[in-house]
Amino acid sequence: MPKEAEWDKRFNIGVDSIDKAHRKLFSIVHRLITLSKEESSGQWACAEGIKYFKNYAIQHFADEEAYMQSIGYSEYQIHKRLHDDMRFKTLPILEKDLTESGYSEKSIHHFLGICVGWLTTHIIIEDRAIAGLISNKWKTDHTGEEMKALENALSDTIREVFRLPTEIVSEHYSGENFGQSMIIRLTYLSIDHEEVQIFMALEENLVLRAVSSILNIPLNKMDQLVLSIGKELAIQITEQVAIRCDLALQYHLESSHFMTSEQFRHAFYAGAFDYSLLFNTGCGYFAFVVGL
Repeated sequence: MPKEAEWDKRFNIGVDSIDKAHRKLFSIVHRLITLSKEESSGQWACAEGIKYFKNYAIQHFADEEAYMQSIGYSEYQIHKRLHDDMRFKTLPILEKDLTESGYSEKSIHHFLGICVGWLTTHIIIEDRAIAGLISNKWKTDHTGEEMKALENALSDTIREVFRLPTEIVSEHYSGENFGQSMIIRLTYLSIDHEEVQIFMALEENLVLRAVSSILNIPLNKMDQLVLSIGKELAIQITEQVAIRCDLALQYHLESSHFMTSEQFRHAFYAGAFDYSLLFNTGCGYFAFVVGL
């Protein structure tokens, strides 16, 4: 279950209208968390609460964008694209997952985990940048053909490895928690000795399903065997993506190791990334993050 959202002063950016909206969003999340714990609440109450959250968030995005324009904020376009990513991709896909699962506990936890994590990171990093309290996180806002090529390469590779369809949830994944995951950090060196960090977070259900299918043995525990196979799968997925994107000959793997969710969040918040994607396979989520 996602950790309950708490408001504290570090979320304040110093713009009263924006701070009030953020407090309201967290208040709605608190209510959704309470509803998700009450078996008697039922699907209708959760559905209404999620609809209210979505509508309020979309209105807040519009208000915040108007404020950014009024002060001539230099990073307006990338900030708006982050809102659009949440508005037009992440929220609709999460809603679809909720509806198709009949508002199952797992789908509600996915919704809450991603929304709480997204709000926290977006406020602390992106929104504080509006007030000049911190620099913008995204070094380059990759869009168009480059982004589409990477999305297609990842989708095709995951589909082949896991035999599952994939759906893009976010093109600007912000490190939010989407469930118990196997997290791997891969370090590559280019022929010019430039370092590239790649993080892959795969939900445990997805890893267990893949390894069970490969071994033709039902598995339900992330033991050393599953972790070892899962790690190699992550490496092979990354290298297949590099082949599809014509990058395979330019980089070689220098090191690979597992990370805890806390280590991942720390590295994510401290770094700046060129690509950060979140996918849903229907059997689990996975994130692919690249820092050049």
